[in-house]
Amino acid sequence: MDLERTVRQRRTTPRAGTRTLRVRTSAALTGAAVLSVLLVPWLFPLDQQAVNLSAKLLAPSWEHPFGTDDLGRDLLHRCVYGLRVSLTVGVVAALVAACLGLVIGCLAGTLGGRTDRVVMRLVDIFTSVPHLLMGIFIVAMVRPGIWPVIISVGVTHWVSTARIVRAEILSLRTRPYIDAAVSGGASRLRLATRHLLPGVLPQAGLAAVLMVPHAIWHESALSFLGLGIPAHQASLGTMINGARGALLAGEWWPALFPGLFIIVPTLAIAGLAGAWRERINPRRRSELML
Repeated sequence: MDLERTVRQRRTTPRAGTRTLRVRTSAALTGAAVLSVLLVPWLFPLDQQAVNLSAKLLAPSWEHPFGTDDLGRDLLHRCVYGLRVSLTVGVVAALVAACLGLVIGCLAGTLGGRTDRVVMRLVDIFTSVPHLLMGIFIVAMVRPGIWPVIISVGVTHWVSTARIVRAEILSLRTRPYIDAAVSGGASRLRLATRHLLPGVLPQAGLAAVLMVPHAIWHESALSFLGLGIPAHQASLGTMINGARGALLAGEWWPALFPGLFIIVPTLAIAGLAGAWRERINPRRRSELML
């Protein structure tokens, strides 16, 4: 037994160290992204309609660490402003989708019966339509702006949260304390608000955090297609779209750095969400440590 315990500790220690390094790196990158979008616009205001054609497509240098785009605008400055838009859309849209999914999932799981069947058929209908296609349809009906993008992402991404909340509620309904509450005469409203809802909040919060990277990519895709965010406003997807011509001409920096500003923060947020998932699910964490 002692030998087996020693072998298991040797196997789990490097993985635990790697997991700790991953969480710290993800937290540092996420913190740097949040601080940059909060402080840079306040310390270094940007006129998003200003151009400088005499400095267009300059390679990265000390004066312009990320170079300039085809209109002579500093890419580092615009990448930070674009990340600000992406994080705003990602966080707000994830909260909207999580709230919708939480309410609908609680309604289906608590009431059950015909209500559950109707809600799940509604979920199947939303699932059958591609999210990006539905988002394009919603954004195309209104004037370009950040709020139509938030609404389109929030309305199209509540399905996964609703399914998670419903499944968790169905699991909680089999617990003995739920049977005791029902036997004691608790109404469905009291049962949902006092017993079921607190039990599903961690899962719903995790679903919301996992949805932030997906919402960021969704906003970038809409902006790349020329929808949602106005053309003059800094957006990572719009910047990548405008850099296609420069990329074909050999200027790589207008497309590389906005792409990195999409990839790195989303990976960092996903890393933090993975650590949270392991923390609230001890069984999964123990399986990963074996």
